[in-house]
Amino acid sequence: MQPALRKRDDVADLFAQASAFHRSGDLAKAQAGYRKILKKRPNHFGALYQLGLSEHQSRKSDEAERLLKRALLVEPRSVEARYARAVVLSALQRDSEALSCFDDLLALKPDLFDAHLERGKLLSRLRRFADAAVSYDHAMLINPQRLDVLINKGEALHYLGRFVDAIACYDQLLAAHPTHLAALINRGCAFKDLRRADEAIADFDRALALSPDDTIALINRGETFLTLKRNADALHDFDRVIALDPQFALGWLGRANVLMLNKQVSEALEACQRALAIEPNSAKALNQIGQCHALLGDAQAAVACFDAALAIDPADEIALESRIFSLDFCEVGFAQHQAARSEWWRRIGSKIAEMHPPHHANDPDPDRRIVVGYVSGDFKEHSAARTFRPVIQSHDKSQVEVICYSNSPIQDAITDTFRQAADRWRDVTQWSDDQLADCIGVDKVDILVDLSGHSRGNRLSTFARKPAPIQVTAWGHATGTGLATMDYLFGDPVMAPPEMRHLFTEQIYDLPSLIIIEPPPSGLRSLEAPVTSNGHVTYGAFTRANRLSSAVLDVWARILRADVAARLLVKDYLLSDAAIQARLLADFAARGIAPERIDLIGPTSRDEHLAAHRLIDIWLDPFPNGGGVSVWEALHMGVPVVSKLGNGMCSRAGGAILSAIGMADWVATDDDEYVDIALRATPDRLNTLRRQLPDLIAERCAPSVYTRAVEAAYRTMWQTYCRGRRA
Repeated sequence: MQPALRKRDDVADLFAQASAFHRSGDLAKAQAGYRKILKKRPNHFGALYQLGLSEHQSRKSDEAERLLKRALLVEPRSVEARYARAVVLSALQRDSEALSCFDDLLALKPDLFDAHLERGKLLSRLRRFADAAVSYDHAMLINPQRLDVLINKGEALHYLGRFVDAIACYDQLLAAHPTHLAALINRGCAFKDLRRADEAIADFDRALALSPDDTIALINRGETFLTLKRNADALHDFDRVIALDPQFALGWLGRANVLMLNKQVSEALEACQRALAIEPNSAKALNQIGQCHALLGDAQAAVACFDAALAIDPADEIALESRIFSLDFCEVGFAQHQAARSEWWRRIGSKIAEMHPPHHANDPDPDRRIVVGYVSGDFKEHSAARTFRPVIQSHDKSQVEVICYSNSPIQDAITDTFRQAADRWRDVTQWSDDQLADCIGVDKVDILVDLSGHSRGNRLSTFARKPAPIQVTAWGHATGTGLATMDYLFGDPVMAPPEMRHLFTEQIYDLPSLIIIEPPPSGLRSLEAPVTSNGHVTYGAFTRANRLSSAVLDVWARILRADVAARLLVKDYLLSDAAIQARLLADFAARGIAPERIDLIGPTSRDEHLAAHRLIDIWLDPFPNGGGVSVWEALHMGVPVVSKLGNGMCSRAGGAILSAIGMADWVATDDDEYVDIALRATPDRLNTLRRQLPDLIAERCAPSVYTRAVEAAYRTMWQTYCRGRRA
C-alpha cells in the first residue's frame, strides 16, 4: 500500500518566496508576500516578524513596532522578535519602553551580545554613560573578539571624563587594527581633553594620512593647534574644513577663534554669524559672538549671548566664565558679580569637588618654612605677569619655598625669569587636572595660589579638587572666584569695602594694595609734563578699547568740551582694526568732539608703550571696568590718574591704587567730580607730580615692602590652619 500524498502548503511556499525577496533586498515584493500570508493566517509568526523587520528597513518604524508587538503575542518568548522590537522602539525614541524591552530580553537570554551592545548605545544616547559602559563590558565578556565595541565604550568613558580609560580602549583596538580611523580620531580627542596636545596632534596626523579630507580630524587638530598658540596651523585646518564643507559650522567657528586671537575682531564676528546661520541653536556660536561683542566694547550684548548659550546648555563652562568676565564691564554691583562666580561653582566646580574629596598630609608645624605653589597661565610676556613677578622674585627663601606651575604653551624671556626665581618649576600645560592635583600633593604644597581667576589659562577645576590645605586667589584676576574650596582672596579696603565682604565665598585678606607692578625702566620717563611745551593738556587712556563704555565716552567728551584746547590720546592693540578706529572716532564726533582732537595708537613694543606716557599729562581711568596694571604704569611713569569708584571690584582698582600711594584726592565718586579733578590740575602741579610719584610709590608699595606683607599673610594663614589641625 502506497503512502498518502501530503497536501501542498501554499503558505510555506509563499513564506519561502517572500523571504528570498527579502534577502535579495527587494522589500516591496517581500512585503507583498508577507501580507498575502497574513491574509490567510493572521497569526503567522514568521510573516509578522519578517514584515516588521522589512517595514523598519523601509523607515516605517511605527508600523514595524505594531507588527512586532503582534508577533510577540503569538510567540511571547521569541528572542528574535523581542530584540527587533527593542531596536525599533529605540529608533522611535520611545526610550523607556525600549530599555524595558532590552531588560526583559536579557533576563530571558543574558548572553545575547547584540542586545547588550544596542542597550549600551541607547543608554549613551540617554547620556547614562556609566550604565552604557557596563553594557559594553557585558558585550565584550560574551564576545571578546568584537573589538568594535571598544569604540562605543571609549566614547562613553570620554563623556564621563575618564579620558585615560577611554584611551586604554582605543589602544586595545589600535593594537589589533592600527589604521582604525575612528579609534585614531577618538584617541586624539581624549589626548586633547587631557591637555596632552602633542600626542593628540600625532593621532590626528595619522588619521589625516589615512583620510586627508576628514573634517572631524581637521577640526580637532585645529583646536589643538590653538591650545599651543599655533594660530597659523589652526587657521589652515579650519579653512580646509570650510573648503570641504561650507555648511560645517565648526569650521567657521574655528576660523573665528583664530581671527579673534589675531585681533581681527570684525572679521571674526562675520565668521561667527555664518556659523549661527547654519546652526541657530549652537551654544558654541553664541559664545564666540559674545566674545566678539566683548572685544568690541559691547559688554551687555556679550552677556546676552552668553545667557542665550546657557539657556541651551546650562553647564557650558565657556559661557559661564565668559559671562563672569563680561559682567565686570557692565554697570552692575558686587552682588551680581559674585553671584555669577558662585554659579560657576554650583554648575561646574561643586560637581568636581564631590568626586575628589581632599586629603592633606602636610606637617602642621606653624613655624617651619612654608611651601607656596603659584598656578598661572601667564608666566610669560603678559600684563598680569608684571603684578606677581616682583613678589615671586622678592620672596625670602628662608621662609618660603616657591613652586611655579605653568599652564602656558608659550615660553619666552619672561618665562626664564620665573623659572630662575622658583625653587621648583613645573610645566603643566599638557597635564590633566588629576595629574596636576596629584603633583601638588606630592610636592606637599601648603598654600596654593591661583593667579588667573576666571581669565584665560586658569586651572580653577584643579582648585575645585582642593589639592592643598590653603588656597588663595590673587593678582592676575583677583576679583573673587566663587569657589567654596578657595580660602582667601587678597584685597584691600577700597577694592572690597567691609560692608560688601559677606558676598564673597573667600575670606578677604587685606594687603597694602590689591596689586603692584615692577617699576619700569627709569630711563623711559620724562621729568617734564608735555603741557609745559605744548601749551595744552593731553589726556591719555592706554587701555583696552572694550573698556570704553558709552558712559565713559560721555564723561571724557565733557572734559574735552570744557577745555577746548585739550587733546586725547587713546592707545590699544585693538586700534589696529580700522573698523574699531572708525567706530571710536564716530562715537566722539557724535558727542561734539572733532576727530582731529583724538589721536589713536595701535600695538607697539613694551618700551614704546611706556615711552608713550611722555606724550600725556593726565591718565583717564575708564569705568565701570577700570585699569589695574595700566594705572600703575602711568603712575610709575610720572603721570597722575583720574579714577572713579564704582560698585564692583573691577570698577574700584584705580581708586584703590591711588589711595594706597596717598593720592585719594584724584579719586572721584561721581561723574561731576571726575570731570572736576581732570580739569583742575595746573602745569606746576603736573610737573611736581612727575618728579614725586616714583618716590611716593617706592615708599608705600615697593616690591620688597609689599612682598613682606604677602609673606606675613601666608604665615598668618598657615598658623591659623595649624591651630585648627591641632584642635
